[in-house]
Amino acid sequence: QVQLVESGGGLVQPGGSLRLSCAASGSIFSIASMGWYRQAPGKQRELVAVITSGGSTNYADFVRGRFTISRDNAKNTVYLQMNSLKPDDTAVYYCKVDGVLLSGQRNFISWAQGTQVTVSS
Repeated sequence: QVQLVESGGGLVQPGGSLRLSCAASGSIFSIASMGWYRQAPGKQRELVAVITSGGSTNYADFVRGRFTISRDNAKNTVYLQMNSLKPDDTAVYYCKVDGVLLSGQRNFISWAQGTQVTVSS
């Protein structure tokens, strides 16, 4: 009932930048929070950044000052601008969306398929 489409991953050199986007579509009544998580090989998935419907943001310490999360409520899209990338940022990045469905006003949590970000020279 809710589809998430990610884009923007790829290979970048250390110090470079990438911008991820994640668009939500489907039977959505409203979206509360939208966030980005990442999972590196052999590690658990971890929070990168999250943004609420009101625009409040929260960042993991390891990206604060380098990454910026934003959203376009009209397009149900969340972005992650990643600057000053480091090899340790290499991971699969996942978008997560929490909201309410049109049908029955039920809550939902949806995860995108993930996009690979590789930081290497």
